[in-house]
Amino acid sequence: MHTLPLSEFRANASAMLDLVEKGETVRIMRHGKPVADLVPVAPEAADLPSYLQPFEPLRYERPPSKSGAQMIIDERESDRG
Repeated sequence: MHTLPLSEFRANASAMLDLVEKGETVRIMRHGKPVADLVPVAPEAADLPSYLQPFEPLRYERPPSKSGAQMIIDERESDRG
């Protein structure tokens, strides 16, 4: 982490953003007290490989009169015919 006063950040803002872009964190101080942390942006879901992207679980609603086993049997029988 790089720590620097506000005046130095103003003078070197572009260089500090380059550091953040490379993954570094920059802490900005005012009168010796921390006021802000510049951190890299978290990766977007589109940038992640497909196996790491979040997904919605499949929801299958069954009729109240049938059990899960009966639904499987019915599905298998319909595929045969």
